[in-house]
Amino acid sequence: MTTQYYTATSIDGYIADEEHSLDWLFQFGDGEEAADGYAEFFDQVGALAMGSTTYEWVVDHEQLRENPGEWPYEVPTWVFTTRALPVVEGADVTFVEGDVAPVHAEMVAAARGENVWLVGGGDLVGQFHDEGLLDEVLLTVAPVTLGSGAPLLPRRITDPPLKLVSAEPQGDEFAVLTYEVRHADE
Repeated sequence: MTTQYYTATSIDGYIADEEHSLDWLFQFGDGEEAADGYAEFFDQVGALAMGSTTYEWVVDHEQLRENPGEWPYEVPTWVFTTRALPVVEGADVTFVEGDVAPVHAEMVAAARGENVWLVGGGDLVGQFHDEGLLDEVLLTVAPVTLGSGAPLLPRRITDPPLKLVSAEPQGDEFAVLTYEVRHADE
């Protein structure tokens, strides 16, 4: 079981623009290589977590207020939030707040040996890192720069640094980078 942060990012390290939009990413369409890579990744996911902004983006992007039965994830989902959010009928979503460590333990149990996916945002993922609960960072790097927006991971991670496990091209535009998270006690 691995706890993974899997996301797309601009070259300059943003996962969304200033308006929380991913139009910069969607301009590339649903490339076959990307779809295959996502399907392979998601086949190994048993639980996932996201922050409130990411959850609201999914609800809006998937038009879940109008089509509540279309929740895109078939695994238990935890949403970290300090405010009331719309509930999607039929979705296995649990709203939580506070320390990520006890929730991570619940997620690991629910994943039943499969991986835990930290969808985003970067600050939430940083909280998992701060607690020593993040094992891997998988980045699909898009050939654009945004200049500002939602940062990939708004934390200093310098000692020990992440360890590059692989770097692979994906199609003509993207690079997929996989990093192992090393912890100070290793």
